[in-house]
Amino acid sequence: MRPFRRLGQARLAAWAMAAICAWSAPAQSAERSATFTVASSQVKALGIQTAPLISQAESVRTSYPAQVVIPPNAEQVISSPVNGVISQLLVQTNDAVRAGAPLVRISSNEFGQQQLLLLQAGTRATLAAQASQREQALFAEGLIAQRRVQEAQATLMDTEAALKQAKAALRLMGMSAASIDKVSVSGHPQDSLVLAAAQAGVVTDLAVKPGQRVDSTTALLHLAQTGTLWLEIQVPVAESTRWLPGTQLTVVGRSVTGKLLSRSAMVESGSQMVTLRALVQGKASLLRPGEVLSVELPAASTSVATTASWDLPLSAVAHDGKQAYVFVRTADGFQARAVQVSANAGQRVQIQGPVKAGEEVAVSGVVSLKGAWINQKVSQ
Repeated sequence: MRPFRRLGQARLAAWAMAAICAWSAPAQSAERSATFTVASSQVKALGIQTAPLISQAESVRTSYPAQVVIPPNAEQVISSPVNGVISQLLVQTNDAVRAGAPLVRISSNEFGQQQLLLLQAGTRATLAAQASQREQALFAEGLIAQRRVQEAQATLMDTEAALKQAKAALRLMGMSAASIDKVSVSGHPQDSLVLAAAQAGVVTDLAVKPGQRVDSTTALLHLAQTGTLWLEIQVPVAESTRWLPGTQLTVVGRSVTGKLLSRSAMVESGSQMVTLRALVQGKASLLRPGEVLSVELPAASTSVATTASWDLPLSAVAHDGKQAYVFVRTADGFQARAVQVSANAGQRVQIQGPVKAGEEVAVSGVVSLKGAWINQKVSQ
């Protein structure tokens, strides 16, 4: 028994030496037989372990930094439409407001002048309407020429157009249609302008204070709809083409998922990073705009499944030159099969190649198997 034991130890030493040589100076794979014999006792002695192939397309994932942003169409800047003074702030930062809710009150001489123009235009339109009716009646009785009726109608049209323009100018200033009609009927201008929210949202920023003078270009506050959020993900330019629109992602440490929307066409010159944009799907309330976090993307896009991919530990893959191999268990040994590493992340890799679900693949002791493979060829 002792001579045989010494022989087994000698073979193990030879295989280990061959494995070291294989890693430092790879042989040409095309010249070796893919199948080689390894006894079950030797498999155990070499610490070789196998695992069945299971298709887990998205189990290999990589992490990238991302920032939570508000989509441009979900954020509104409330600017002052007139020159004036902020007399009252009706909301505070982080307040949730409904559509039509009052936001800020502005005292403005310009606003008063525009209301005066409205009243004057209304008075002229009323007088022009009465004159037109009177001319129509006189013409019907044959007392005046038709030309006077036409002139009166033209004057009426001009005054009505001026009235419409005055109302439109007040609407652009932020005055509601109901308030405009009230001023027109009562003849009493309002002493201040109240700006209201055009849509429901959250006040994310207040840029002014009571008593501050503003002009017609001053931004007063920001109103955002936080129910819809985006993630802007920074990835290296060399990896940016891995993922297609529609690829699913997860936010690390949160029960939040997302879906890729687009990829930036520009590369940041300083960092050589590309921005991927993703839509947050559900539970957006768990995220805050401006927050920086990490997201996990599949190491390769699974939006379009073309070839079956297999998830394996990094230790299961051996290389011979630039070619990657896995060792598949056979009845009396192993078979080396050439595969392609489609993605890798840490200690996991994703491979594609001539393997099938359920086949047993070596996941440890691969260095020894590579040595045995090379050693068998050398001894042939």
